[in-house]
Amino acid sequence: MESKRKIRLQKFLSMAGVASRRAAEEMIRAGRVAVNGETIRVMGQTVDPAADRVLVDGREARPAETKVYYLFNKPKNVVVTRDDPEGRPTILDYLKGIPCRVNPVGRLDFDSEGLLLLTNDGDLHFRMTHPKKEVPKTYHVRVVGSPSAEDLQKLAGGIDIGGYTTRPCRVAMRKQEGKFCWLEVVLTEGKNRQIRRMVERLDLKVIRLIRVAIGPLQLGRLRPGEFRPLTAREIEEVRRPV
Repeated sequence: MESKRKIRLQKFLSMAGVASRRAAEEMIRAGRVAVNGETIRVMGQTVDPAADRVLVDGREARPAETKVYYLFNKPKNVVVTRDDPEGRPTILDYLKGIPCRVNPVGRLDFDSEGLLLLTNDGDLHFRMTHPKKEVPKTYHVRVVGSPSAEDLQKLAGGIDIGGYTTRPCRVAMRKQEGKFCWLEVVLTEGKNRQIRRMVERLDLKVIRLIRVAIGPLQLGRLRPGEFRPLTAREIEEVRRPV
């Protein structure tokens, strides 16, 4: 009889803070994961966290003992990866004060900035990033020009960004600054460079993009490059069912 302690391999990897469950599945299919010396490439494998030895890219993965949660204000021109073949700065350059391995919940483009949630809680990562959960993310976007009310309506109603029509979202004008203006955009999805592509369809150009909120979490006064642990209340809010 299979041990009751056994869990799915992808869940084990998320508990170990290696990756989200979906990302862990891709790692398994790519042959990057071995259990007790055997490379696993198919879904369905279970492991006993107390007895089995799991390696990812040759390094042992172990369940994280303590769940940690941090907010990080990603500066512009920083890559949200652990290393970069082009030698660009990565978020790890800023996170050396965090005592354990954490993963970003979602991504921000190299030239975008603002709020990232960092955690080793794989279950939370899965809930926050699953498309069906529709976790709202709020952005402040500086563009060249002044979108008309019709332009804002087009953005909010869904717009073709090249083979894909975006979901309805919230768009509002924040303020005008000469030939520039600031928009507030609230999305419940996250396609690659989505806001920039949406704005470009209106022949406008984004010159700054800042994520200021993820669900109930707010960027607040956190400065670029700074991080802080979530408060007990923030952890409670973010762990509630979405």
